[in-house]
Amino acid sequence: MGPGCPVCVTNMPEVDEAVALAEDGAIVATYGDMYRVPGTNRSLADASAAGADVEIVYSASEVVDLADATPDREVVFFATGFETTAAPTAAILVGDPPENLSVLSAHKYVPPAMAVVAELPDTDIDGFLAAGHAATITGYGLFETFVEEYEVPVVVGGFEPLDVLLGVERLLEYVRDDTAGLENAYPRCVSREGNTAALETMWEVFETTAGEWRGITEIPDANLVLHEAYAEYDARDRFDIEPATGNADPLTEQCLCGDIMAGTADPDECALFGEECTPSNPVGACMVSSEGTCKIWLEYGGRPDL
Repeated sequence: MGPGCPVCVTNMPEVDEAVALAEDGAIVATYGDMYRVPGTNRSLADASAAGADVEIVYSASEVVDLADATPDREVVFFATGFETTAAPTAAILVGDPPENLSVLSAHKYVPPAMAVVAELPDTDIDGFLAAGHAATITGYGLFETFVEEYEVPVVVGGFEPLDVLLGVERLLEYVRDDTAGLENAYPRCVSREGNTAALETMWEVFETTAGEWRGITEIPDANLVLHEAYAEYDARDRFDIEPATGNADPLTEQCLCGDIMAGTADPDECALFGEECTPSNPVGACMVSSEGTCKIWLEYGGRPDL
């Protein structure tokens, strides 16, 4: 799952910012998986249990509806995810959003993180199965320079069972033949150029900056922040955010999520896995997300004995 699912790489201080805004009286809207992700000392679920107003949404457009329905409240969209969700976030901001709506961006940009993972000294990755949903926006041509530079195969795959099997099968053929190549195994949704209209909107609203990916490292040009032209909708500009920090669970220092996302460790190598860290009591984000390796590994029994 490297370089990580969107939930898994959202850094703890970003969660802290969302929690602080909710505790200060804003309505914070976010996607469901983010609700229980631990920050430095608490999650949005914890804030909600203490009386804060946290709303789970399934699309960026729902946040606009929420802001329209509560004109006397500040509504902050804690916006997470890769290019797939960054483009819809951008779309609501170019569409004359309500004045009481702002965005706390934790959006990430995948290609720089792939390069960092490929360059990690302990990484031994034979190939990359690239996510079809992100490539639907960016296009598969984005990976051409990556394949040339790192000499590893990249296959863009979809998410239905047969799509996954096809992507893995094609990737294994490249690995078997010791060949670096790029292939689109999801042609019904992904083109070489991608969704040019969505890309144009995304880059109108966002620009890249360096940022910490939870458990991995600070990655240049891998975080998406709002352009100055859209600063009026930037929650970090609109509010004086002072998150409470400093009381992190000491178990987080033992968490191996970063190594697991980088492919240098398996979940059951973590001393917390299945004991102190479970889906009902997660220490690391990899155990929270439905896309997290630790949660999947625990639910389905790890690597099968083939």
